[in-house]
Amino acid sequence: MSETLDHEQVLEHAARWQAEGHGVALATVIETWGSAPRPVGSQLAIRDDAAFIGSVSGGCIEGDVVTRALDTLTTGKPEVLEYGVSDAKAWEVGLACGGRIRVLVEPVTA
Repeated sequence: MSETLDHEQVLEHAARWQAEGHGVALATVIETWGSAPRPVGSQLAIRDDAAFIGSVSGGCIEGDVVTRALDTLTTGKPEVLEYGVSDAKAWEVGLACGGRIRVLVEPVTA
């Protein structure tokens, strides 16, 4: 499941998934530089079965963010991810828009 929703809708999905007994992580764009695909505050909710909703990059890095969010659910520790054109990983996952973004990934707790 992947679609771009507003902040409140993403949080509603995350809360519903958690109420259903799923582990949930939330990814939030916390900083951008240059030409970034989504603005600060954009969010992606990730469920423990890898379902996700929302967007932090319009599709450029969502696959990597989902993978890292699942790791965060395992460790219980938040993580800040950074993607940009000077980063080989960013090119690998498709962020070639000329900018850089930082994304906070954290498990949702009660």
